[in-house]
Amino acid sequence: MSGAVLTGAPGAPRGEDHTALVDAVRLRLAEAGDEPTPARVAAALRAQGRLLGDTAVLGVVRALRSEMVGAGPLEPLLAQERVTDVLVNGPDQVWIDRGGGLERVPVRFPDAAAVRSLAQRLAMSAGRRLDDAHPYVDTRLPDGTRLHAVLPPVAVGSPCLSLRVVRSRAFTLDDLVAAGTLGAQGAALLGAVLDARLSFLVSGGTGSGKTTLLGTLLGRVAPDERIVLAEDSAELRPAHPHVVRLETRPANQEGAGLVTLRDLVRQALRMRPDRLVVGEVRGPEVTDLLAALNTGHEGGCGTVHANAAADVPARLEALGATAGLDRFSLHSQLAAALAVLVHVVRERGGRRRVAELHVLERTAAGLVVTVPAVVWPADGRIVRGRGWQRLQSLCRRGDVP
Repeated sequence: MSGAVLTGAPGAPRGEDHTALVDAVRLRLAEAGDEPTPARVAAALRAQGRLLGDTAVLGVVRALRSEMVGAGPLEPLLAQERVTDVLVNGPDQVWIDRGGGLERVPVRFPDAAAVRSLAQRLAMSAGRRLDDAHPYVDTRLPDGTRLHAVLPPVAVGSPCLSLRVVRSRAFTLDDLVAAGTLGAQGAALLGAVLDARLSFLVSGGTGSGKTTLLGTLLGRVAPDERIVLAEDSAELRPAHPHVVRLETRPANQEGAGLVTLRDLVRQALRMRPDRLVVGEVRGPEVTDLLAALNTGHEGGCGTVHANAAADVPARLEALGATAGLDRFSLHSQLAAALAVLVHVVRERGGRRRVAELHVLERTAAGLVVTVPAVVWPADGRIVRGRGWQRLQSLCRRGDVP
């Protein structure tokens, strides 16, 4: 395995000298079948004629262990509290997102082979295959981190890795208010939606904070309610005492064992859910979810990708078509199943915030459109829209401010 260099690692030589030293120690340990403990690394260094201090030896130990466990040289980045994404575009192109947009960081791999080796090891730790016959993978690592990797020739020049951090800590609505994701009145409105057991979707673009917001709202659900989650990749971590988590499974190398999100939704309906949650509605499962919400399962929710709240009906229409549901049937189901739409955005500076809250309305032609009830511009003002009275009516069982 090629060595990876973490520029600036404390207590170790830098640059090419560091790489050569780590390679030499690795080779000696591999020949002896030894683990990279501090004592064995020190002995290997002495055999190379290198006498280094304790801090330098520990630096070499960290470099070696980073290649064998975890995410290798990316591990320190993933461990940073504010990091949400780590992206590798090439051996010398590593980027992170700490909530303020992408930043390039001084982490280097010796070559594209080292990037490929790390990608394959991470995929293997999740029980997935990544090679020339299967040049891409989308999976969840054992610690919950979301991994996507693509190998050449699909990725031009170098393997590319995308790591999405899933924090074990669950946020509260107060945390989101403090972070500027929404205001106090917005938190009260969403609390009223939950108390009234209205079905809702959280919409937004990639990386806009849909999953974070949904997980936070689920933590606000009454503790005596049973939440059943169906997810493509288990990312939701609600702070709730009664959560059942279901996750899809890919087919094995023989093509057997596939479990789809649609399968999970159907199974979840037989598990006596008080709240049925689909982590991300992205395919034919939309029909099963809408059918469930039309048969007495109140308070169901999920997320959906959409650039604007007004685009959600068309987005769901396209997803319904993948299950063979025609346009008017989908809109009929949607009108009866969904009550509220919460739209989140990610601003150019990286801040994620709740921007709009819509209700649904059926037109004379039988199609569903979204109607703004509350809009929060970037300056923090609150603007009530045409759907405000409808929202108040829907939330009559909750406290609408």
